[in-house]
Amino acid sequence: MEESQGDFLPSDVPESTSSNNCERNTSSAHSNRWSGFPGVKKRGHSSRSWIKIDQDGNVKILELDKAKIMRQCSLPSRDLRLLDPLFIYPSTILGREKAIVVSLEQIRCIITAEEVILMNSLDINVVQYKSELCKRLQAKKDQSDDLPFEFRALELALELTCMSLDVKVKELEMEIYPVLDELASSINTLNLERVRRLKGHLLTLTQRVQKVRDELEHLMDDDGDMAEMYLTEKKLSGAPRLQRAFSSIVTASKQGSLTSSHGGDNIEQLEMLLEAYFVVIDHTLSKLLSLKEYIDDTEDLINIKLGNVQNHLIQFELLLTAATFVATLFAAVAGVFGMNFAASIFDYPSAFSWVLIITGAGCGLLYFSFLLYFKYKKIFPL
Repeated sequence: MEESQGDFLPSDVPESTSSNNCERNTSSAHSNRWSGFPGVKKRGHSSRSWIKIDQDGNVKILELDKAKIMRQCSLPSRDLRLLDPLFIYPSTILGREKAIVVSLEQIRCIITAEEVILMNSLDINVVQYKSELCKRLQAKKDQSDDLPFEFRALELALELTCMSLDVKVKELEMEIYPVLDELASSINTLNLERVRRLKGHLLTLTQRVQKVRDELEHLMDDDGDMAEMYLTEKKLSGAPRLQRAFSSIVTASKQGSLTSSHGGDNIEQLEMLLEAYFVVIDHTLSKLLSLKEYIDDTEDLINIKLGNVQNHLIQFELLLTAATFVATLFAAVAGVFGMNFAASIFDYPSAFSWVLIITGAGCGLLYFSFLLYFKYKKIFPL
């Protein structure tokens, strides 16, 4: 694998050196003219570093602008927005006339029948995709693989995306299960905050996995979209002939015809490839849904425990209210006999003691009556 900085093919430089110098001087003059207006910015002509990988696994680092990529791959400008790392777009796979636009997590590239163009980045997923693709392309000479170049590149993008998402799910499982078990045994603010944060991560990861799954399902349900991705066959067969073949395939599939053709076999081949990774990503989504159900079950358990604690507090409050009422009656009787008024009962030295004893016994009997009433009404077990 050979890498070169700024290495261009002759076809990559459409103008001569003199014309480039002339244009450079003209653009410099225009930049000086507009230097007093900081808000004015020329758009659509900025070049970026791209990695180009050919069919033999050779790598070149190129500086290309959007206009040249659009011209070379016959892509509209809206497709190139999917490759911009500054914007977050859901996972998308688009089949175009001469290219396949892939935006799967951090792997964003343009796949043609002869090369793969992806944005130069130090992201671990991009580096892994580049190195693994080059390794597989260089080793394909010793292996028998009937997949065309574009499908090999697409398969690797799907494989790395599914593996990356599955690793994130496993990491989330290892982090969230102990937290949920600890929360079930000890309900406190710290554990609740940790679960809330992890639940947010779970929701975000579920949306990402769901989008990849939906995109694969959409592709498998549309024969026309899958037919557009046969770049090598379109290049070899020619566009008019291939369009007629694809039209007949789509018509036969809609009418339920059992007629098979070479194009139909190819669509079935791509469908099997997509279905394999659909099963993988669907299994990853199932693990996320199971994790969400485990969180919901834990939340239900916590709500049951909190409800039980609340019921105990209500029962305690009810007992305390009844005791307060009985104590108030005892204090009222003691207060009445503690007043300074003349009564014949005070002629007996032990009369006040008997009043307190009788009043206390009556209050105790009243409180016991409250308990029997609560038990009869099944307000709480006694």
